[in-house]
Amino acid sequence: MLHPPALRPGIIPLRPLGLGDILDGTIKLIRSNPKAVLGLSAVAALLTSVPLGVGQALIMDSSRAAIEDPVRASNAEFEAMVGTFGATLVSYAVQFIAVTLLTGVLTRILGRAVFGGNITAGEAWQLSKSRVPALFGVVGLMTLIMIIPVVVFAVLVIGLSVSGASGGGMLGATLLFLLFYIGYYLFFRTRFALASPAVVLEGLGPIAAMRRSWRLVTGDFWRMFGILLLTMLLVQFVGSVLTFPFTVVGTALGTFGAGSAATTVVTAVLLAVGSTVGLMVVYPFEAGMAGLLYADRRMRSEAFDLVLQTAAIEQQRQGWVHASADELWHSDNSARS
Repeated sequence: MLHPPALRPGIIPLRPLGLGDILDGTIKLIRSNPKAVLGLSAVAALLTSVPLGVGQALIMDSSRAAIEDPVRASNAEFEAMVGTFGATLVSYAVQFIAVTLLTGVLTRILGRAVFGGNITAGEAWQLSKSRVPALFGVVGLMTLIMIIPVVVFAVLVIGLSVSGASGGGMLGATLLFLLFYIGYYLFFRTRFALASPAVVLEGLGPIAAMRRSWRLVTGDFWRMFGILLLTMLLVQFVGSVLTFPFTVVGTALGTFGAGSAATTVVTAVLLAVGSTVGLMVVYPFEAGMAGLLYADRRMRSEAFDLVLQTAAIEQQRQGWVHASADELWHSDNSARS
């Protein structure tokens, strides 16, 4: 018996989604509203990339200076290390803020795009700005969860060093920790992958959103894990390919070019532009994948596709997507912030 095709008013069919649907929906999210999605992603990527580009250019400049004048090598390397460390800290701080804000806005755009509606970046910001504190809460808690094992291992390494452990023992402990940490990271990354969409679309607080994500993932962990891992590798590969030409030219110029201020500036610009181009793809894909996986899990575990289909039919009858469509994502069974 043939089933009628699923209703598809927007970027995805309103039924449980396969991997192809999720990838296709993410691409359609970008294509349906490129000005808002790519424009905002470009701004966030540029803010993150400029400090890193400057730091990398300083490292290359110091390496070249050390080769040309070995007497200045130690001073040049120290200055470059300090500059790079500072630039990296600034980049991570900016990334923490910019990507968190971007995730909220892109998720709001996605919530409307599922019904075939478009909203501007300004409208998406107005609708999502009240969720920013909760988004920062989720990101902060996730950072804490991810950093705890690193702190514990650092204390362990210091203890082993003081007790006079051999280099082989330290290396073995490090390798075991890396294997453990990869599994630890992927487990919690999967379990809490749906927390940010829950914050934006359901209006949950950070802890409630993380609990919501944990419950939605339960029963479908390995499928979620596989999709997230595959798409993470795919998106990073595409981003690396886009970044590669700029990185090669910038690295060559910074390493072998004339040791002038202009060369350092051009190197920093090339590296920053390359990183920006790559991250412009990575950021919307990550936000889109998380949002569509969230929609898929709700459709599979809560028959949410029936709610979406009913609303979509009514909107098609009226001939437009009303802002009240955003409220359909709210769950009456979830604790609000």
